[in-house]
Amino acid sequence: MKNYSIGIDLGGTKILAGVVEKQTGNVIFEVKNKTKKEKGNKKITAKIIETLEELFETSNVPKEEISSVGIGLAGQVERNKGILINAVNLECKDLNIKEILEEKFSIPVNIGNDVEVATFGELKFGAGKDYKDIVCIFVGTGIGSSIVKDGKIHLGASQSAGEIGHIIVDLNGRACACGGNGCLEAYASRSAIESRILGAVKKGRKSIITELTDGKSISSKHIKKSLEAHDEVVTQYVNEAIDYLSGGIASVINFYNPELIILGGGLIQSIDDFYLQTIKKARAKALPTPAAKIEFKKASLGDYSGVVGAALLEQRVI
Repeated sequence: MKNYSIGIDLGGTKILAGVVEKQTGNVIFEVKNKTKKEKGNKKITAKIIETLEELFETSNVPKEEISSVGIGLAGQVERNKGILINAVNLECKDLNIKEILEEKFSIPVNIGNDVEVATFGELKFGAGKDYKDIVCIFVGTGIGSSIVKDGKIHLGASQSAGEIGHIIVDLNGRACACGGNGCLEAYASRSAIESRILGAVKKGRKSIITELTDGKSISSKHIKKSLEAHDEVVTQYVNEAIDYLSGGIASVINFYNPELIILGGGLIQSIDDFYLQTIKKARAKALPTPAAKIEFKKASLGDYSGVVGAALLEQRVI
């Protein structure tokens, strides 16, 4: 029996790949690369291949000991065929990544949605262990979520259940990358906060974040430092994001009545107050009966939730 598998977490700004010990969920070797400038099928495919080649080359685990490669992709996927159907933040459509990688590396490849895969990791080895009804929400470049029902990932009729980032919070609201308007993701993701801050700065408001970023993209760490400096602009738009996110989560509590909500992603992991204020407000906005039962936890695997979950995709039966 082969003891190792490779997990890849591919998001809007980075790709993280790791060799995972399947019995323990431990990531024993990793490679991280940025994907901010890589958009479209060809560039994303090239970045995945480059990252895998680097991992095979630098890892001390022989390729013969690795049973499969699993990938969590930020978008809608056709799991059985291994196709990334649509990923707006990656600008990818109809990408048959399974076929490409299996031909290149001669190793079985499995794919899933990135948050669904991260949820699978948390369910097996993280904060979701011993729970049956869970919603896992990750707040990063966008906002994604996944549903666990009776201990199994619930995919829905079209296998796309859990798109909390695209619940509508303002009927005539901001444009979203999905092509719609008023989606939660356009109000509470890191990208949304970044857009609001940059818009305010462009209009002449002063913010320390311009010094911290020096023209680069605003990261969760930049936001954290700005909050610690009591920056007025950043504080305003982070609080706005918390209000919208907590409202979205309260709606999930009322509708699905889960026993646990796991929160992860850069903003949650980096900024304790963002996490604490979000769950406090979500509980207050939800109906009293489900609010009294709900538990909240941070994703305990941190950046490795998606890597571990992806590596275990070969074990999952859909």
